[in-house]
Amino acid sequence: MDASQRIDQLIEGISDWRGKTFASVRKTILEVDPEITEEWKWMGSPVWSRDGMIAVANAHKGKVKLTFAHGANISDPDKLFNAGLDGNARRAIDFLEGDDINEPALKKLVRAAIDYNKNNLKKNAPAKAKARKSNEA
Repeated sequence: MDASQRIDQLIEGISDWRGKTFASVRKTILEVDPEITEEWKWMGSPVWSRDGMIAVANAHKGKVKLTFAHGANISDPDKLFNAGLDGNARRAIDFLEGDDINEPALKKLVRAAIDYNKNNLKKNAPAKAKARKSNEA
């Protein structure tokens, strides 16, 4: 089963409002850029990447948490980040029951994360790609 199928299965298994919120967050992220990839890491966490990690999401009791790997380094003019604000690298958005997803603002954050990755993590991408290709040979 690939990562996208595992994420589908995870969302289907969340029968309350968190499943719908998770699905909406995922859909919004994937609409930003067709080159965003989905990964399944850390024994069950959906991760979205493009030139490096963008964000990871988890359904917790009472919330859906979307954590941006380099959130402290990207602009949040719409003030979506509401968790992890004291960290040196990550920032998160906790979606609670009844919260609306500000899709345009979330898309801006995802674009900003991709831009950050392209401008700051580029030197790491070729080494990873070469290692991956050599392992596949």
